[in-house]
Amino acid sequence: MRSPFKGNAAERLARLRAGLRHAFAVQPETHPLAVEDMRLLERIAEVVVKRGMAAPATMFLESIGPMNFLGSQALHFITPIIDCAFNVKEVEQVARLLELRDTVSRLIAVIEAKSAPAPNGATAR
Repeated sequence: MRSPFKGNAAERLARLRAGLRHAFAVQPETHPLAVEDMRLLERIAEVVVKRGMAAPATMFLESIGPMNFLGSQALHFITPIIDCAFNVKEVEQVARLLELRDTVSRLIAVIEAKSAPAPNGATAR
C-alpha cells in the first residue's frame, strides 16, 4: 500500500510542523525587565505596603497569576476609557508587563521584600 505522505505531501507536512513549532512559544521566565519597568513595580509595591495591604494583595495576585495575559488584554481594551483618570503611559506599561508570565511573581516578591520586617523592628521601605 502506498503511503499518503510521499513526495509533495510529506514536504508540506514538514513545512507545517516547522511553522507551528514556535507558534505557542513564550519568552523565558528569566527575561530581564527594563529599569523603568522595575521602577513601576517598586512604586506599586510601595503603595500596597504603605496602605497595609501586602497580605491581601499577595493573595489576590497569587489567585489571578494564571490570568495575567487576559488582564493585559483587558487593560489594552479599556485604556481609551480610563485615560481621563489614569496616566495612559503607565496603564499601557502595566498591560505590557502583564503579558510576561513572570511579572506577577516578581511583583509578589517585591511586595514581600518591602513588607518584611527590618532587623531593627521597622518595616522595610
